Amino acid sequence: MKHFIFYSDPGHGWLMVPRALLDQLGISGKVSAYSYQRLDDVFLEEDCDYSLFSKAMKEAGMQFDWKLSVTESDSWVRSLAPYCAEVLT
Repeated sequence: MKHFIFYSDPGHGWLMVPRALLDQLGISGKVSAYSYQRLDDVFLEEDCDYSLFSKAMKEAGMQFDWKLSVTESDSWVRSLAPYCAEVLT
């Protein structure tokens, strides 16, 4: 069982996952620019990208859960760089 953190603010939410796991699942090139990244972590936006990830995990026979981290104002996740398949340094 893999464990993650889901960050949420009043307008949106993101699941933080390791970039290497997206590569392992073969979906790193399918994640949208609506998600964010910071070094080896990707913050998958809750609509399309989270669904893409969840489906890929299920197809790989991998289970996961997440803890919720909520803020009442804009999340710090919004200040990160938009996702791209290449690693930013």
